[in-house]
Amino acid sequence: MTIRRMVRDDLTQAAALEEKCFGTDAWSLQAFADALEDANTLYLSGVEEGTLVAYCGIWKSFEDGDITNVAVEEIHRKKGYARLLLKQLMEEASLSGVENFTLEVRESNLPAIRLYESLGFVTEGVRKDFYRNPKENALIMWKR
Repeated sequence: MTIRRMVRDDLTQAAALEEKCFGTDAWSLQAFADALEDANTLYLSGVEEGTLVAYCGIWKSFEDGDITNVAVEEIHRKKGYARLLLKQLMEEASLSGVENFTLEVRESNLPAIRLYESLGFVTEGVRKDFYRNPKENALIMWKR
């Protein structure tokens, strides 16, 4: 997998992968387009043979970075792609002054929680009924 900055040509594939992974909680194509144009965001694409197979993004606010999206095609999971993307995302965000990272994750998503913990994130709170379909709490995790 090659990791690079997300470009406009990736948006259709990113939105399709987002919908596959997150259903009704998915970002729209327009939401991705808006995020990509925001100077305070950074989005990375994981690409294999010209196809986007994974992505992640962050919204930067001074010393804090909110990791907004992490998705990997199902057939490419358990290959370490999310780890590689997140490590590069945090490295690049750190270069622009981000010191603390936060994200939300479904409390039932144990593989993701384990990954985030292995990267130094700890659970610091819960957002009740954050996800809609199915309704579920989100764990708020931070890496400081």
